[in-house]
Amino acid sequence: MTNTETLRGVPGILRPFKEYLQKIGLAAGDQVVYYGCVGTCTPFVELLAVAVRGLQLQQVFVPLLDETKAKLLHDVPDVGMQADGSPAALHPKVLVIMGGLAMPNVPVTKELVQALVARHSNVKVIGVCFMSMFEKAGWCDTVSFDLMIDATIDPVRVVRK
Repeated sequence: MTNTETLRGVPGILRPFKEYLQKIGLAAGDQVVYYGCVGTCTPFVELLAVAVRGLQLQQVFVPLLDETKAKLLHDVPDVGMQADGSPAALHPKVLVIMGGLAMPNVPVTKELVQALVARHSNVKVIGVCFMSMFEKAGWCDTVSFDLMIDATIDPVRVVRK
């Protein structure tokens, strides 16, 4: 993969994500399916989902890779995107693989993700991670990302009284 741009902050994560989804010509109702860890990935999935809520896509969160537990992402007024209810079926046009899946002690391997991608033909694959997690876990040589967003949270400042 080639580093095409370096951005900053939350807009640096969300803007290229939205621009990419707009560029690939998705139709209203097409599915974007996010795969990630419950709790740690969920807030980032909700953040990505809120950035593209106006594109009229069906957005779905899948815990780990267990598609039987898929949940629809809905825009809740005065709250933001929330997971609730199940989709009628999964027919993703885009798979979003969250970096939490590549963390140590998570029961997901790059080979399982590669098999997931192979099961869903003709999909785009986006990776979203922090602190070079996909590279550190060796996933970049196995999972073919069409777009990868790798953000850095460093330094983290803690101020106490």
